[in-house]
Amino acid sequence: MHTSEQIPPWFSELLARELGSLVLLSEPQIDHLFQHYSLLLRWNQKMNLTTVKPGPENVIRHYCESLFFAAQLPAHENISVMDLGSGAGFPGVPMAVLRPDWHVTLVESSQRKAVFLRESSRDIRNISVLADRIEAATAHVDWVVARAVDPAEVLRQVPRLAQNVGIMLGEGDFSGIQQDSRIAWAAPVRLPWGDRKLCVFGRST
Repeated sequence: MHTSEQIPPWFSELLARELGSLVLLSEPQIDHLFQHYSLLLRWNQKMNLTTVKPGPENVIRHYCESLFFAAQLPAHENISVMDLGSGAGFPGVPMAVLRPDWHVTLVESSQRKAVFLRESSRDIRNISVLADRIEAATAHVDWVVARAVDPAEVLRQVPRLAQNVGIMLGEGDFSGIQQDSRIAWAAPVRLPWGDRKLCVFGRST
C-alpha cells in the first residue's frame, strides 16, 4: 500500500473554488483524490500517464472536469458504471470517489496503466479494474462513460454493455456522432473551463 501524503492547502482550495456548490467533497474524498494525484505524478516520471504538467492545470483538467462530469449523471444510488479506456483513471476514479455508492469498473488495455490503476485505487473500495480491450468487456452495467476515447468506438459498445452512455469530448467530435440514430442524446453540457469541451449523455433507442 502506498504511503499517504498530507493534502496541501492549495489542492483542497482549488477544488472548492473551481467546483463551487456543484460538487461538495468531504476531507476523506479530497484525500483519495490527492493520493491518486500524488501517485500519478510519481508514476508519470517513468511512463506516459498524462502530458499535463503538475499543479493547478493538471487538477482542473483531470479531477475537476471528471467530478463535473460525474455530477451531471442522475443521482440514483447503487448504479454500475464502466469507464472505457480509463487510462490514468479519468473520469472513473474521481467519479467513484464522488459517489462511493456506485460501482465503477475501469477498463484499460495497457497492462502498465492497469497496474497503475490497481495501485492508485487500492483504497477506493468501489473500483475494480479490467486489464483488457474494450471489446473484451462483457458485464452489463447501467452506464458506460469515456474520455479521450474515439466516440464511435464507445457507441459500438452500446447497448451491448449499457443502455446509457456519457462521453467527455470536444464540440467537433460530438457533431460527428450527434445524428447517430441509435442514441437519443440529451442537450450537451459545456464544461466551464474553456477548450470547447462538452459532457454528452444519451440513451440507446
